[in-house]
Amino acid sequence: MTLLYSEVEEELRAAVRDLLADRCPPATVLARVESASSYDADLWKALARDIGAAGLLIPEELGGAGASAREAAVVLEELGRAVTPVPFLTSAVLATGALAGSGSGAARDLLAELATGERTAALAVSFAASPYAPAGGTSGVRAEGGRLTGRVAAVAGADAADVLIVPASGALYAVDAADATVEPAVSLDLTRPIAAVTFSDALGQPVADDLASLRAALELGAGLLASEQLGVAEWCLTTTVAYVKERHQFARPVGSFQALKHRLADLWMEVVQARAAARDAADALAGGGDAATAVAVAQAWCGEVAVHAAEECLQLHGGIGMTWEHPVHLYLKRAKADEIALGTPGDHRDALAHLADLPGPPAS
Repeated sequence: MTLLYSEVEEELRAAVRDLLADRCPPATVLARVESASSYDADLWKALARDIGAAGLLIPEELGGAGASAREAAVVLEELGRAVTPVPFLTSAVLATGALAGSGSGAARDLLAELATGERTAALAVSFAASPYAPAGGTSGVRAEGGRLTGRVAAVAGADAADVLIVPASGALYAVDAADATVEPAVSLDLTRPIAAVTFSDALGQPVADDLASLRAALELGAGLLASEQLGVAEWCLTTTVAYVKERHQFARPVGSFQALKHRLADLWMEVVQARAAARDAADALAGGGDAATAVAVAQAWCGEVAVHAAEECLQLHGGIGMTWEHPVHLYLKRAKADEIALGTPGDHRDALAHLADLPGPPAS
């Protein structure tokens, strides 16, 4: 196992970062979240076409890149650093992970379509669904004779999806998004909208006979979400350090005050530890170790670090940090939304205690 980035991963990072710097600066993201659709379809096409992000986890024989979770983690770090409004996590990780774990012919055909980025998918489960809940906590949809009926709340990426991957009656189905009713809901994270999805006798194509691939997809998503949280935290730390060097008070940079130095030094240590945890999870998901334990460790730590980094960023920016015009509020909202996505830190700590065979507190 190595937590260092390979040459290929660094090249991928540079390509994604350059594209985002050109197409997704903070001012552009701020303007887009106030528009009718926060997703940037043109940017997503560029990521999919020029960098191959859409098919990163799809085998080469299906038109994908055949990469591992390590490369996907690098992309998510950069997307988190820019709070990029694209459906990479929801389509290229969660939905793709559920289909790749199935192995059926129908799933492979759909993966070949997703690999180009011309179509996107969303996993029709609540974004708060925990990998440790039975069947991912999905019980809102039932299937009878290939027809699906029911409702799922808080689905991330549904409004940008062409196809929905739906757990129903112990199996997975692919449903054309046009055959479902997608109702946008109020989302804390303006750059990643959620929606309620309703199925009313919608035709579904079976893509898996059981829900084994669903849990694996949720674990994959949770593990790679830690890399997005790392990207959020790194941007907040870097931006804050740069600001306190420039902001003067009492004829001195405010960063020279010892109290702020200590706060930022403590935050730097948290971010370094978050990087180690996120990289370990990505490496384990790529086949380098105990994935369940690594994912639980990463999510138990990285979610809270991202929130702390965003809070410190907002507070140490002073008055400007409280304004709508400064992008820090996007990072705080992304961090808070990610903290409760795919299992809370408490869920992952509980799972880690079980995985590590740690005894619980004695009964009173």
